[in-house]
Amino acid sequence: MGAAPHPPAVALVGTTAAGKSALALQVARALPDVELVSIDSMQVYRGMDIGTASPTAAERAEVPHHLIDLVDPWEEWSVVRFQDAARAALADVAARGRRAVLVGGTGLYLRAVIDDLDVPGQYPEARAELEAEPDTRALHTRLAALDPVAAARMEPDNRRRIVRALEVTVGSGRPFSSYGAGLDTHPAGAIPQVGVRLPPPAVAARIEARYHQQVAAGFLAEVEALARLPHPLSRTAAQALGYRELLAHLAGEATFADALDLAVRRTRRFARRQRAWFRRDPRVEWFDATAEPAEVAGPLVARVRALLGP
Repeated sequence: MGAAPHPPAVALVGTTAAGKSALALQVARALPDVELVSIDSMQVYRGMDIGTASPTAAERAEVPHHLIDLVDPWEEWSVVRFQDAARAALADVAARGRRAVLVGGTGLYLRAVIDDLDVPGQYPEARAELEAEPDTRALHTRLAALDPVAAARMEPDNRRRIVRALEVTVGSGRPFSSYGAGLDTHPAGAIPQVGVRLPPPAVAARIEARYHQQVAAGFLAEVEALARLPHPLSRTAAQALGYRELLAHLAGEATFADALDLAVRRTRRFARRQRAWFRRDPRVEWFDATAEPAEVAGPLVARVRALLGP
């Protein structure tokens, strides 16, 4: 079942460290009835502000932000929970006669919102039973028997996708393929997308510079505080880029320099995956800068103004 019609909104996308948040703030300053909706799978966690590049207290005081600091870091989070929270936030913005700019780089979360994806739930017991089977091709054969349409869409060695499809099929009693055409289709959406794009070397340099800025701002102390919490971090929170590596450092598994270097390299790989993800979506209208996102601020703000209408 589809969600209610979307309120007037535009999505601003791009890779990590591409300058999306700064541009979104410029949009909100130029259009005073705009509120920002974070599309970031890690900014939902409380106490994880520095390493997720969450907006500062001053920025939040200046412009209303949504979907930040929703849950404690020991709680499990999912795309389904995010989808529900985003729908509520967008409805709240609309009810007050305001408009929304969705900003972030978590591609699946964005698609769940703008395309109203029918997202399958999670079935831990079914998943545990499937993970105990070491033979991925045997799992693919099982999937082919239960859901041949889903099996035909994936390679027999792609364990992650096969296990997920079987988890849903077994756990829900409903074929995984029945949840829709999936991410390979790009329907005309109610929320248009604009994107900021920098050359890969520029993004790589900005990623490293941002980590050094975060360290100077107290990133390590933030991770130390998380490590002292009475509950262990959830599986999702513990895998957050930067946090994962610094937690390993605190556990004595790496020097600080090595942990930071690994975080930089992993984040650069993540940016490459994001670039590939967004490149597949023909609906994104790109604004290309050569080195700094500020280069495209003027035309991007003007385009968002035109898309949102009077």
